Amino acid sequence: MFAERTVAWPVGEAADITLESLAEAVAASYVDILIIGCGAAFEPPPKGLRGGLKGEGVALEWMNTGAACRTFNVLLAEDRAAAAALIAVE
Repeated sequence: MFAERTVAWPVGEAADITLESLAEAVAASYVDILIIGCGAAFEPPPKGLRGGLKGEGVALEWMNTGAACRTFNVLLAEDRAAAAALIAVE
């Protein structure tokens, strides 16, 4: 999800999140912060993900999906360069 558009993301669980699955967000040159909603309950990020994103110049903010939605809205209100990748919850 970007400030100006939403893109389908075919990831259903945190373990499936990779740099490749986040390629579109990483490629967006204006994204400095990537918020990932890992689902209904917090799970740690996959090994190497934070470092891989940092190498691309993107800071990772990892949290459950509810918190990620709220945080993304705050960052947008502050005109921050953020994107969100959210695993849907029921």
